[in-house]
Amino acid sequence: MTSRDPLYRLLDADLLRRLMQRTGSGQRITVRELAMRSGCARGTVGNLLSGVQGCVPGPVAHALSAAIGVDVLVLFAPVGRSVPVPATENAPSTVRAAV
Repeated sequence: MTSRDPLYRLLDADLLRRLMQRTGSGQRITVRELAMRSGCARGTVGNLLSGVQGCVPGPVAHALSAAIGVDVLVLFAPVGRSVPVPATENAPSTVRAAV
């Protein structure tokens, strides 16, 4: 992950929770298992489910979606001009021109 990775906003925490109950393979996955399979922190998954965190970097969004067995756009929307970063999230840093 780099600071240039685009952010992805979780569309619906309840949908993530429901998909964890029945993944693409038909099996249930716990928060711990999802974190382990996607290579992210367990706290990240917990924060997404609780609404504390709404956005994750692109590679994390893709890894979480793959671990559940769904396309990334089922759970996440790329943050950009048409999908603004929520006010509670840190916006990606921008490069400023030298004055």
